[in-house]
Amino acid sequence: MSENSKIEWTDHTFNPWEGCQKVGPGCDHCYAETRNARFAGGQAVNWGPGAPRRRTSPTNWRKPLAWNAAHAEFFAVHGRRQRVFCASLADVFDNAVDPAWRRDLFDLIELMPNLDWLLLTKRIGNVFRMVADARSHDWLAGQRNVWLGATIVNQAEADRDIPKLLAVPARRRFLSMEPLLGPVDLLATGDVLCRCAGCLDMARRNPKQAGLQRIDWVIVGGESGPGARPMHPDWARGLRDQCKGAGVPFLFKQWGEWLPAIEGRSVLGKTLILEGAAPFTDKPQWHGFEDRQQVARVGKKAAGRKLDGVQHDGFPEAS
Repeated sequence: MSENSKIEWTDHTFNPWEGCQKVGPGCDHCYAETRNARFAGGQAVNWGPGAPRRRTSPTNWRKPLAWNAAHAEFFAVHGRRQRVFCASLADVFDNAVDPAWRRDLFDLIELMPNLDWLLLTKRIGNVFRMVADARSHDWLAGQRNVWLGATIVNQAEADRDIPKLLAVPARRRFLSMEPLLGPVDLLATGDVLCRCAGCLDMARRNPKQAGLQRIDWVIVGGESGPGARPMHPDWARGLRDQCKGAGVPFLFKQWGEWLPAIEGRSVLGKTLILEGAAPFTDKPQWHGFEDRQQVARVGKKAAGRKLDGVQHDGFPEAS
């Protein structure tokens, strides 16, 4: 699905800088921090309080120019613009980043109209102020090719951060709910999934003011890597069903390291039937939830990305 990225919901990743600081439970096993340490002799030099952020090279900053130039060829094959996940190894709205770097990034985005830029942040509360400092408070609403996303891993973060996301006038808003660490009722935060004809018509007529109560896309996934925490299948099913009921595109990115057993089977030493995977005859690590749902640690590749036997690859239409 991805040309230059292994991430299922994007075509490219672009990192204008590298480095960050953990701000919530979803950051506990940060792959970017681990990568930073691996390339810096074992110490994550660009991570943590007071750590310097590292701006990437001019050569890296020129990569989007080539992607933008290849728009016609890509569109002829795929029928859409290329998606660029910005700052997979950082956070665009990190307080520790030089504001001049952010202005340079926004300049680059304006010069790349054929690319859809996905700005995903764990600091959604910073967005309005930082955008206003660099441009104007409604700059995002004026950019047809910018999608603004917030990372949400549990109900507490949904209650706190979704209203902040909705308060920013952006053309497209999305949620990345990975790693999903608990059940989330999106409707508890208001009618955030509204896709009624009235709201959509208002958005078309006045994109700078419309859609302040709308999430356009939901991505859900379990955790992968060392120390990965298991995801209950009902957490993912609940979000799938909420999105289906509201007509909101839903993408199930991955189970992560853990895969649920059908009907909670966990008889070690025998053939184990696991959802979405071939039978296992070894003895994987098991985790049981309070409702007796069992999940087995089989690895990201074996776990796959089918939910109840279906691969969900929902995407919003480009603005």
